[in-house]
Amino acid sequence: MILTGEEIKAQLGKNIIIDPFNPAMLNPNSYNLSLHDELLVYEEIVLDVRRPNRYRRSVIPPEGIVLRPGQLYLARTVERTETHNLVPMLEGRSSIGRLGLFVHVSAGFGDIGFCGYWTLELQAIHPIRIYAGLPICQILYHTVVGEITEYRNGKYQNNHDIQPSLFFKELQAPAKDPQMRLAFGQEMAE
Repeated sequence: MILTGEEIKAQLGKNIIIDPFNPAMLNPNSYNLSLHDELLVYEEIVLDVRRPNRYRRSVIPPEGIVLRPGQLYLARTVERTETHNLVPMLEGRSSIGRLGLFVHVSAGFGDIGFCGYWTLELQAIHPIRIYAGLPICQILYHTVVGEITEYRNGKYQNNHDIQPSLFFKELQAPAKDPQMRLAFGQEMAE
């Protein structure tokens, strides 16, 4: 089940923290999150999942910035969120999608216990000018059934900035399963 806007408001300070919170951003079953004023763009021609990839940072000027098709832009929300006992989910706003901007290429679900800023994976199918502070996406909350284990020590937990992919950290950790070691190119222990 998805929480209503009124239930989101009732859970503030308990299972949900949205900072800053603006009542005008509350919807019937979600809350709008805003675009921060910085973007990251990878500098590599070919991205490598086994290592960190170089990127450059830019600030969105007051007159906005045009996003180009074929380029992935990483951004973040202005708001920091914290969620307990619920599953947070990030979705693009339909008004933004109708302009050809995808707010997340994947990774719409957050983990129970996630605390931090949401990194947005922006991709335009048509050139589009965006601005800092734009209400670009919405967060909604699902109830859960079963025993809860919170996300506490993950690589993106308690972030303070845009997070480029840290997938390489998973690949550097020794895999416990022999098949996984082979898949990641790690030698099997004799």
